Amino acid sequence: MHKPQKAPGRADVVIAGAGIAGISTAFHLAVRLGVERVVICDPLPPMTLTSDKSTECYRNWWPGPGDAMVALMNRSIDLLEEWAISSHNVFNLSRRGYLYVTGDPVKLAAMEQQAGGISAHGGGDLRVHRGRPEDPPYAASPPAGFEEVPGGADLFLDGRALRSHFPYLSPAAVGGLHVRRAGWFSAQQLGVWLLGRARAAGVGLVADRVVALDISNGRTSGVRLASGEMIETDRFLNAAGPLAADVGRLAGADLPLFSEVHRKVSFRDVRSALPRHAPLLIWNDPQTLAWSKAEQAELAEDPDRRYLVGLLGAGAHCRPEGPAEAATVLGLWECHTDVRLPEFPIADDPLYPEIVLRGLTTMVPGFGEYLERLPQPYVDGGYYTKTAENRPLIGPAGVAGSFVVAALSGFGIMAAAAAGELGALHVVGGALPDYWRWFSPDRYADPDYLTLVDKMTDSGQI
Repeated sequence: MHKPQKAPGRADVVIAGAGIAGISTAFHLAVRLGVERVVICDPLPPMTLTSDKSTECYRNWWPGPGDAMVALMNRSIDLLEEWAISSHNVFNLSRRGYLYVTGDPVKLAAMEQQAGGISAHGGGDLRVHRGRPEDPPYAASPPAGFEEVPGGADLFLDGRALRSHFPYLSPAAVGGLHVRRAGWFSAQQLGVWLLGRARAAGVGLVADRVVALDISNGRTSGVRLASGEMIETDRFLNAAGPLAADVGRLAGADLPLFSEVHRKVSFRDVRSALPRHAPLLIWNDPQTLAWSKAEQAELAEDPDRRYLVGLLGAGAHCRPEGPAEAATVLGLWECHTDVRLPEFPIADDPLYPEIVLRGLTTMVPGFGEYLERLPQPYVDGGYYTKTAENRPLIGPAGVAGSFVVAALSGFGIMAAAAAGELGALHVVGGALPDYWRWFSPDRYADPDYLTLVDKMTDSGQI
């Protein structure tokens, strides 16, 4: 992607991690804020640890309490759209939306209540469709592009009205919510574009790992690399993704992070079960999979698999990938939380493609035609590195002169534009947006913040 260079003797800022968070922060520091000597250190090529394992989606629709996540994502999407225009949309930003679907009337009522709150906190107008003549008009999203697409969300409180626009959904669907300031893009192409602009502004890229920080008079004074090289600097930023807790300890910061395994599967939808113009689809309900009696007995005997015969978590989701002729579908469903210390590559799970396909069939019955003979899948994945309340850590962390942009759990690609901006502003001492307090690493010492966390009923995680 970009040829690394020899470590310089001195830098104004050193960033650990060449994923999308580190690249975005470097871009903001060098291109937008004029910091002259920024160096990114990573032993791996840019965007290759977890950033390239993404579903590459974005949305501004996030639950509270408060409006900080909506504000952060709205700012991030503003930047993505600005960059798409200036780059002639080199990273293929689109706005197909997220469609949350439910088969449970109780969940639909909760969805309606939550949607009103998110709308009021900056998510955009909420248009309610009840299957009546007086309903507001519904405007379908175009298959490509992002301009002149409605914002806010369309709430369908009638299953027939929902299926009139999305006929491939299950008859069991009683309603759904189509979030409109949402879609996907090529994360790799965005990373290439941002890094290219950053390198042109003087950002260095060093293929090495930060293993220690030098500290003088209680302040960062340099970083030491695995190769033995040393870079003098008084500002260090930790953007190490799943390794952020380890890197944080180098700066004396005990970051409250843990990591969950998240995989994704792609396969060719040769039967066209999912139209190529579909949005991202999410089944919003827990579900029980329809195993045969023999399969249930076999799974129940396996202590690592017996959870599959019980009620599984919500969130099975999928979307079309690539051009129409590719016929590729991405599917994801972490129906069972798997918390572990990050290891690379992640452990294989040969049953994952079938689990995901069975879960998706509940929402899109056409996928059921593949259950007798599964299509050839490709599985990859990474880690969602997160805080307990699933909010990022952005700001000073550890000794003076050390900062962090981390815990972008499953939303790193969509949040990186604004998260990198916020991290860069912290580094240079710039004016911060109002939402910075929600993401500062020292927020856990604030009783008011802890009170808000206690009120959280939904982390927004898919």
